[in-house]
Amino acid sequence: MLSTSATGFREASLPALGKLNPLLDLILRGGDLVLFVVSGMLAFALRFGHLDMGDDYVHAICRGVLFAVIIFNGGSLYRRWRGRTTANEALKVAALWPLLFCVMAVYALAVRDGQDVSRIWWACWLVLSMSGALLLRMAVRARWLSARRVDIRNSVVVGANPEAQRLVDAIRGDDLCGIEVHGWFATHADRCELTGAPMIGRLDGLAAYVESRGIDLVWLALPMRDQAKISYALSQLKHSTADVKLVPDLFGLHLLNHSVEEVVGLPVITLQQTPLQGAARVVKAVEDRALALLILLLISPLMLAIAAAVKLSSPGPVFYRQERVSWNNRRFWMYKFRSMPVDAEQRSGAVWAKAGESRATRVGAFLRKTSLDELPQFFNVLVGDMSIVGPRPERPVFVEQFKNQIPDYMKKHMVKAGITGWAQVNGWRGSTDLNRRIECDIYYIENWSLKFDLQIIALTLLKGFVNKNAY
Repeated sequence: MLSTSATGFREASLPALGKLNPLLDLILRGGDLVLFVVSGMLAFALRFGHLDMGDDYVHAICRGVLFAVIIFNGGSLYRRWRGRTTANEALKVAALWPLLFCVMAVYALAVRDGQDVSRIWWACWLVLSMSGALLLRMAVRARWLSARRVDIRNSVVVGANPEAQRLVDAIRGDDLCGIEVHGWFATHADRCELTGAPMIGRLDGLAAYVESRGIDLVWLALPMRDQAKISYALSQLKHSTADVKLVPDLFGLHLLNHSVEEVVGLPVITLQQTPLQGAARVVKAVEDRALALLILLLISPLMLAIAAAVKLSSPGPVFYRQERVSWNNRRFWMYKFRSMPVDAEQRSGAVWAKAGESRATRVGAFLRKTSLDELPQFFNVLVGDMSIVGPRPERPVFVEQFKNQIPDYMKKHMVKAGITGWAQVNGWRGSTDLNRRIECDIYYIENWSLKFDLQIIALTLLKGFVNKNAY
């Protein structure tokens, strides 16, 4: 069996390292849902002393199961379990469970269902279900670790290049991957020597070694252009039952969310794609709409006060709209509180905001410095034009200018534009280094998860909205 994988560009995507044993996957997925329902019933019994649950409580539990399936799967709760530490697993649970209950509460508020449900019951349900999920993972992990020594897969590497070195380093650094590298076989196409694994010999000795040592897995670290060498390696293994995985040398290309999949029966390597596929896209949409609705309800008095201040400070409309570019290069109208006189850009045209400019009104200058002029963009999030977290959108005229100047600039449009983002919480906003901003945006796209979104939102709140580069 020949499996191909774009291994080595990100250690998190190494094949076989992140797969969850099907039985463990079933235990965790099923166990989470069973504990979720049982915890709701137990919380009711603790709160009221009986189990005669009314319709409101039954509906809340049923809706919760639906939201749990969406959020847990989209939040990568069951991905790379074997490669995560206990602390990381606990953090993942601690991030997703409160989010789940927040989404459930916002939905119940929006549809006006469950208003009479006990808040104490909600809190008990959250604590019990989250504690149950943590205990389940501790029990499963302890059982799996006790059996780990009988689940080891013995492997060897054919060839040597930087991607193969990353593979060896990742396996050595992952105590739970269940794979050992015995060593590597040299070829004429080698670009380096591997450290952390001994050289066993030349390629012509591969078949004998695999058969005599009971090797379960062979990694082919060979250039994709060298079909003859790949064919020779496969011919060495024609009588072997070992799994064979290709670690392609793609010449240092910067790939985004690469993966292996089957299309019309043919194995293909995806070199670049948005992380918002399938359930992840649904989770991101639910996250954005739920949080945007909640935030707009909370800040509505503040927005009314800002609107009055803008209207009184200078003649013109309260809101200012500007065409920006978002996901898949789609253009949309982004809204802000107006911070400049109405005719400001008629005199200057589209210019890049920079320190010391005097186009803003006195109220507008304050709004910009505190980022309060951005608040209307939660309406953009609510209608689906933007996300709360993502790369900041730019005007079409600047997109055309920067795409030929900044490497990988257009890759930021592989996800929806955001109100805040990884670049912003790291200080790269305003008139700062565009290359560093794009590096942050690409890092976000490569590492997107629900947990990462919540981390960025928390950092935005902790660091505040005032920034020296906001003007």
